Amino acid sequence: MGSCLPKLVLPMEWSIYTTPVERSQDQFDNLEKHTQWGIDILEKYIKFVKERTEIEISYAKQLRNLSKKYQPKKNSKEEEEYKYTSCKAFISTLNEMNDYAGQHEVISENMTSHITVELTRYVQELKQERKSHFHDGRKAQQHIETCWKQLESSKRRFERDCKEADRAQQYFEKMDADINVTKADVEKARQQAQLRHQMAEDSKADYSSTLQKFNHEQHEHYYTHIPSIFQKIQEMEEKRIVRIGESMKTYAEVDRQVIPIIGKCLDGIAKAAESIDQKNDSQLVIEAYKSGFEPPGDIEFEDYTQPMKRTISETSLSNSKGDSKTELKFASKSKGKLWPFIKKNKSPKQQKEPLSHRFNEFMTSKPKIHCFRSLKRGGAGPEDFSHLPPEQRRKKLQQKVDELNKEIQKETDQRDAITKMKDVYIKNPQMGDPGSLDHKLIEVGQNIEKLRLEVQKFEAWLTEVEGRLPVRGDQARRQSGMYEAQTTPSVNNCAQDRESPDGSYTEEQSQENELKMMATDFDDEFDDEEPLPTIGTCKALYTFEGQNEGTISIAEGEILYVIEEDKGDGWTRIRRNEDEEGYVPTSYVEVYLDKNAKGAMTYI
Repeated sequence: MGSCLPKLVLPMEWSIYTTPVERSQDQFDNLEKHTQWGIDILEKYIKFVKERTEIEISYAKQLRNLSKKYQPKKNSKEEEEYKYTSCKAFISTLNEMNDYAGQHEVISENMTSHITVELTRYVQELKQERKSHFHDGRKAQQHIETCWKQLESSKRRFERDCKEADRAQQYFEKMDADINVTKADVEKARQQAQLRHQMAEDSKADYSSTLQKFNHEQHEHYYTHIPSIFQKIQEMEEKRIVRIGESMKTYAEVDRQVIPIIGKCLDGIAKAAESIDQKNDSQLVIEAYKSGFEPPGDIEFEDYTQPMKRTISETSLSNSKGDSKTELKFASKSKGKLWPFIKKNKSPKQQKEPLSHRFNEFMTSKPKIHCFRSLKRGGAGPEDFSHLPPEQRRKKLQQKVDELNKEIQKETDQRDAITKMKDVYIKNPQMGDPGSLDHKLIEVGQNIEKLRLEVQKFEAWLTEVEGRLPVRGDQARRQSGMYEAQTTPSVNNCAQDRESPDGSYTEEQSQENELKMMATDFDDEFDDEEPLPTIGTCKALYTFEGQNEGTISIAEGEILYVIEEDKGDGWTRIRRNEDEEGYVPTSYVEVYLDKNAKGAMTYI
């Protein structure tokens, strides 16, 4: 009995689909690693630029600190020394270095804003874009893998149904060939073979449909979806490369932009160096240290062979006031000019004291110490600057007069402003009480009066000094319309020396009085080392800013303790607490002395 079913043969096409999906997955893995490496490179460059900006900021800070370190301190002696052109050039150099540091700060700011911030934001966007592309790639990969699995399942079912149909066909043919088998069994075997054959045909149709669908999806996957995703990843990567190149170009441009300004800073330093004038500096030194002394006259010849009294010219270094015995006895006490540049005259040893010996005493004697009380209060010398040479004293006095006039102008402007405000209050009472400004007007008026008295005092001293200086042909003598101030012991207490009419120094008191005064000052100096007892209290009438060493600041209305009363120099020593004490002007406080205190006055 022949077979009625066709022979099923497995197609060869399905065997080639074992590796394409795996190869596609490998490419995605490689691209994922490469793009991550590109992001790492970008982040590394961002870190590099960030560290560069930190270096620029640190360098700028160090330059600014260096410039500030060598700047002259305000209101100090060092600031006065920077009047020379070389010092001014140095100041200009420091200022230019400060501007130079500012350009490095600009570099840091521009790199931060144009590179670091922009690239950091771009990296975040790049990570999101990369994540999106690879998500689409994994989604396409999963879809093709699903299609592949469906194809594999349909193929295995088709293979299984074909094998079952083949076994059913063989069983039918065996039953049909056996003469001992009943016709019913053969028919049953034939129906079973036909059923299996139909199932195989259905599996074949399903497998064929699934195969066509997979081929279509695979074609779309490899020729449409994957190329599109790869193209987007390529564009993303190329954009990253272009962006890092632009950032490197910006890196160079940021430096190039400040080069002209840095060049101007360097040009400023060079210009400052060219402005140095040695002749001008020398003239400033001459003006600063010009003493105003007149050169001494010639020393007359002293003839020791003649038995006659020696005479000395009026222009010699010392003047004799008596005979030879008086000269021998009081040679060390005689008044004379102190000219610092004369070499001592070598004379043979005689029974009478030679002139060279007396001049040697002038040259080797220690300089006279002025009032210790003024030194304790931070002053560099007497109030009238009598410790200075004539020319220097004139400059100091003129400077003091100018400062006081400025203070008067300020107080006058303040008084005018208060007066205008009072007029406004009078016209518009709702804006304020006019009587509230009376106290301030009185206080300002008192300050102006005090300053004017000070100006008159210094004007008188200035007139005195200019009258003693030699007349200069290129500069007329200063004319002053101010009347001569009434000098008191409090003014001249600390000035024991005065100039002679010809501009040199003379001693106004005998050496005995001078030694007595020095001894008293030394006693005062050593007494101050021990805490002084309180002898009363005082109330501050005005505010005083104690800026000099030895003085103390007080506020108006403040109550303090008196530890040393005014000794005629216009200063009273007070104490705020155990650690704060110093001198204040007596006119600034109202003193209440204790009657029972040691050394106190008999009245309050």
